[in-house]
Amino acid sequence: MRDLHALGECLMPIVARAGAAIMRVYDGGFTVQHKEDDSPLTLADLESQRVILEGLTELTPDIPILSEESAKAPWAERQTWRELWVVDPLDGTREFVKRNGEFTVNIALVVRHEPVLGVVAAPAQGLLYWGAVGVGAFSHHRGAARSPIHVSAPASPLRVVGSRSHASPETAAYLNGLAPHVMTGIGSSLKFCLVAEGKADLYPRFGPTSEWDTAAGQALLEVAGGHVTRLDGHRLRYNCRETVVNGDFLAYGHPSVIPNPA
Repeated sequence: MRDLHALGECLMPIVARAGAAIMRVYDGGFTVQHKEDDSPLTLADLESQRVILEGLTELTPDIPILSEESAKAPWAERQTWRELWVVDPLDGTREFVKRNGEFTVNIALVVRHEPVLGVVAAPAQGLLYWGAVGVGAFSHHRGAARSPIHVSAPASPLRVVGSRSHASPETAAYLNGLAPHVMTGIGSSLKFCLVAEGKADLYPRFGPTSEWDTAAGQALLEVAGGHVTRLDGHRLRYNCRETVVNGDFLAYGHPSVIPNPA
């Protein structure tokens, strides 16, 4: 196993540079393109991607990178990778376009299909979260000293967070089966962060996400004492299949919040 504490520290300036590149676009005028799946793409996505790929390639030239905005390696090559970086240079582009500040930079290290280190930064909010196996989970706010974070005991009513831009009938049906709760819509991987720091209890996600949407948040949340599981109770794992699309999942602090655990 690599020195995850040292790697995490080395990621901080890379994430800071990516966040600065995003904010330069955010604070100016920008145009929005659309990818083949009709999801939005801006110059901020591409600039953050460039900064992160350069930084990771210099930091660990021996670790391959799977990123939303870069060409995907074929499965025949990818299935040989025992460790990889999983990157979303701008998670929540829809929130970026809306200018509500709820977008993030996500970087995770996956080793043998397990996310072992995750960094999530919200540059518009001056927030940074990171966690690593054997190190702990932490938050920083606008350069302040890092604070350890941990999931909390379930609140009453339950504090549920969900996608601001991807609501679904399946989510609504699931919420109907929950104990009394309050639902808040939040963009990007910030939902994982809120559960990790004990400000939310549950994040249910029904509908497709990609591995780069979840890997960093899962690493952070699990190190903070939480869980990210499929509906059958098994953990989300990475780089196991030709597809990089996740199935439905639940991210939560304490197992008691799940009405019918598998």
